[in-house]
Amino acid sequence: MQYRQLGRSGLRVSALTMGTATFGGAGVFSVWGDTDVAGAKRQIDMCLDAGVNLLDTANVYSAGLSEEIVGKAIEGRRDQLLLSTKVRMPMGDGPNDAGLSRQHIRTQVEASLRRLGVEHIDIYHVHEWDGQTPLEETLETLDSLVREGKVRYLGVSNYTGWQLMKALAVSDAHGYQRFVSNQIYYSLESRDAEYEQVPLSVDQGLGVLVWSPLAGGLLSGKYRRGLATAEGRHVSDWDEPPVRNEEKLYDTIEVLVKVADGHGVSAAQVALAYLLTRPAVSSLVIGARKDSQLADNLAAADLVLGAEEIEQLDAVSAPELIYPHWHQARTAADRFSPADLALHRSARTT
Repeated sequence: MQYRQLGRSGLRVSALTMGTATFGGAGVFSVWGDTDVAGAKRQIDMCLDAGVNLLDTANVYSAGLSEEIVGKAIEGRRDQLLLSTKVRMPMGDGPNDAGLSRQHIRTQVEASLRRLGVEHIDIYHVHEWDGQTPLEETLETLDSLVREGKVRYLGVSNYTGWQLMKALAVSDAHGYQRFVSNQIYYSLESRDAEYEQVPLSVDQGLGVLVWSPLAGGLLSGKYRRGLATAEGRHVSDWDEPPVRNEEKLYDTIEVLVKVADGHGVSAAQVALAYLLTRPAVSSLVIGARKDSQLADNLAAADLVLGAEEIEQLDAVSAPELIYPHWHQARTAADRFSPADLALHRSARTT
C-alpha cells in the first residue's frame, strides 16, 4: 500500500480509504448495504491487512448507526486507524438540526465522538455547502475544535470552486485552520471535478479524497451496453451519481474492460488505478456490500497502468471544455500552470 501526503498537511493516508456508508443500512442507506458489527470487523481486518490506515464515515450515514458500528468495530485498535467523519446534513427535524452553524457543529461533533467512542476525530469534513451561515462562524467553530484537540485536521466536501476558494480566503484572513482535504465525486463516468475542484486543490494544496470512484458501481464491469443487470444500486431507485450521457458511459466501460482483460484484473481495479494517477488525489474511498468486492477493490493498490492505457481512458472519458476552458485552451495554453493541466492534460509536454 502506498501512503500519500494529505495535501500540504503532515498527515499520510493510504491510497485507499475504507468507506463505511454500507454500515447499518437504515433508511435510504439500505440501498448501499446493511453491514453489521461482525461484518464491519471482518472488513476492517481485511483493510488493515492490506495497509489501509483511514476509515471514512459521516454522522448522517444510517442516522448515526454507521458511526456506532465503526466505534464498536475498532475497539482495541484505535491507534491503528485514522478516522474521518462529517457534519452538515439533517440529523433531526428541528430548525437547528442541519447546516454549519456553531450550534449544529458543536452538537454534532460531540455526538460523533460519543458514537465513535473516541476522544478525537482525525479529519472532520463539512459535508456540504451552507449558504445561509456566515463562513466566519463556521470556520471559527472548526478552528476552535482543532485548538481544543477534538479534531486534528479539517476537510471539505461537495463545494464548488468559488465556495471553497472563499472559505480558504476567510481562513487565511483570520488565521483559522485551513481545510487540508477536499472530498469530491470523481470518476471515469464523470470528470466534472476537473473544471474547478481538482485544479483548485492542486493550486491551494488540498489533498483530494474521492468518493464513489466507481460511480456507484457503474464502473464495476457488470453494467454493459445491451445487457440486463439483475442486481446493484443502479437497478434500484437510487440515482447518485446521475448519468447524463449513457452512450459515453458505455464507451468508457468498453475501454475499461479491454484494459482490464489485458492485465487479467477486474474493470473496477482499472477504474481505481486510473484515478490514483490523477493530480492531487491522495486517496480513494472504497466501500463494498460484499467481502469479495472489497478484496477486489483493495487489489487496485498494486495495479500499475501503462501510459498508453491511461491515454485511452483519458480520451474516452474526457469532459467537454465548457467556457472559459475552451477559450483558454486556444489562447492561454502557452502559460498553463500545473493546476491548469489538471484539466488540460493534452497540453502537457511530459
